[in-house]
Amino acid sequence: MFSPVRHKMEADSRPDYQIIDNDRDLADFAKFLENERMVAVDLEADSMYHFREKVCLIQITAARANIIVDPLEIEDLSPLEPLFSRHDIRKIFHGADYDVRSLHRDFGIEIHNLFDTQIACRFLGFRETGLESVLYKYFNITLDKKYQRKDWSKRPLPRDMLEYAAMDTVYLIPLAQALKKELEEKGRLVWVYEECEELSKARADVSDDEPLYLKFKGAGRLRPKTLAVLEALLQFRKAVAEKKDKPLFKIFGNDSLMQIAKTKPGSIRRLEKISTLSRKQLGMYGRELTEVVEKAMETPEKELPVYPRKKGPVLSPKVPERVRAIKRWRDAKARKLEMDFGLVSNKSLISEIAVRNPRVTAELETIRGMRAWQKEMFGKEIVAVLRHMNR
Repeated sequence: MFSPVRHKMEADSRPDYQIIDNDRDLADFAKFLENERMVAVDLEADSMYHFREKVCLIQITAARANIIVDPLEIEDLSPLEPLFSRHDIRKIFHGADYDVRSLHRDFGIEIHNLFDTQIACRFLGFRETGLESVLYKYFNITLDKKYQRKDWSKRPLPRDMLEYAAMDTVYLIPLAQALKKELEEKGRLVWVYEECEELSKARADVSDDEPLYLKFKGAGRLRPKTLAVLEALLQFRKAVAEKKDKPLFKIFGNDSLMQIAKTKPGSIRRLEKISTLSRKQLGMYGRELTEVVEKAMETPEKELPVYPRKKGPVLSPKVPERVRAIKRWRDAKARKLEMDFGLVSNKSLISEIAVRNPRVTAELETIRGMRAWQKEMFGKEIVAVLRHMNR
């Protein structure tokens, strides 16, 4: 039965926590959270151990509750949806991108009023933004990360792993409060709010109807015949991984598949020259790999895949010069603000601005990916840089 209790917050102490693994307790907990204004959230998943990753634990900390929800034991998590969707309850995460995508993918949960303490740290210019570094900085707390890559889908979970999971959210609320104060002093809190609002829209890519090579690094540089071999190898790896319920990297690494695609070995002897393939992999899949390669090599010329190229506008020869000028401005501004360079303006935004070449600040509204805070804080300076070049 769920019952609220104030959890301990002492350096290096074991966290108090309660496990919720049934519908009744979850409903009671959700009811309890209705009056909260701030909760801390974290997830544990099993991406290192299974073909289709899934959320295995949801940790939620409030003022008088430190809870571990077990979604593998509870069929219906809908009682938690109001918590995440309500705009008047702040949800605090640290490094929320993966969590936001996973909650929506597995449970259809959308998050509003998100505050990511890692983003906050980046806007404050922290060099180390991992949770362990930040908690040590603020609370002299040492996190033991040895369970980070464990299989969280196993049941029952040992006490040490549950304590590890519970610890990840215990300090997030006071951390968020401390970071908020510093951001307010620097006038950057609104900037963080906007970034967090954008982050809350992140979604997992679950499309299965596209060629696998479109998500494979380096595929865009391959010729059609090699691309056909690579796609066949990727499909083979996916089929094996799904059958064995293993993550893709535990079947073959990407480097191995790229080498096979490029060399196109038609025999085991030639396959043995692929340095990244182990003897075990050769023994288990060697013959099948050569068959996959041979079959792909037989693809008719007119059916060979061609990597799609984006057809953009004809660029002015001045674009590279503008990119360099904006980057020089960006680097100087970031150093002055003691901020992450990419937050002031990332590579894609710099390119977009250079191509668009806005002459007045109003034209910045057409720049894709430019935040409102960036336009307000840097718009006039960016336009001035470009105007100086256009003289």
